[in-house]
Amino acid sequence: MGTPAGSPAGSTADAVGVLALQGAFHAHELILRRLGVLARQVRTPDDLAAVTALVMPGGESTTMSRLLGTSGLFAPLTERIAAGLPVFGTCAGMILLATEVLDGRPDQRSFAALPITVRRNGFGRQIDSFETDLAVSGLDRPFHGVFIRAPRIVEVAPEVEVLAQYDGEAVLVRHGRVMAASFHPELGGDTRVHATFLRTFLDPIPQEN
Repeated sequence: MGTPAGSPAGSTADAVGVLALQGAFHAHELILRRLGVLARQVRTPDDLAAVTALVMPGGESTTMSRLLGTSGLFAPLTERIAAGLPVFGTCAGMILLATEVLDGRPDQRSFAALPITVRRNGFGRQIDSFETDLAVSGLDRPFHGVFIRAPRIVEVAPEVEVLAQYDGEAVLVRHGRVMAASFHPELGGDTRVHATFLRTFLDPIPQEN
């Protein structure tokens, strides 16, 4: 098997990473393990070098942006994404991947890997959290989406594929080797959105022994 796209030369990357600096990374890790996937928490550049794909969880996007810098992860992760590392960002993870972030802090950084414009907390604050069933492209039945301080996609470039909408607005999108959701697919125990990400971008999918 050749080196996976987005892996450093000579890499032995053999796991799906979950960015574990802040936010709901444990829930993503549990979903991946329910799928039988070998999952690894990513906190350092060495951790990043050992993964063949990455899930970026929800949390607080400005805090995550700062921690990506202090951990030394921002530069190598930028390079890996540009080289084709498959990435799935949810909620704050989607904000970090977007090319434009409205209402972000002046010092907030993003990877500009997904040609969308997002508004932080666009669906409202914590008190405005809600749940709804979503029709997701490729799934045979609705997926129950949980929206918590969810970012709103306010503009989508023509080349971006919209996989799910809520009230006519994109909430799950894919472009190149990047996928992102406004909602939290790791909550509720349904593994199908994560499985879609893995099937789309990884062959073979790293498995636990």
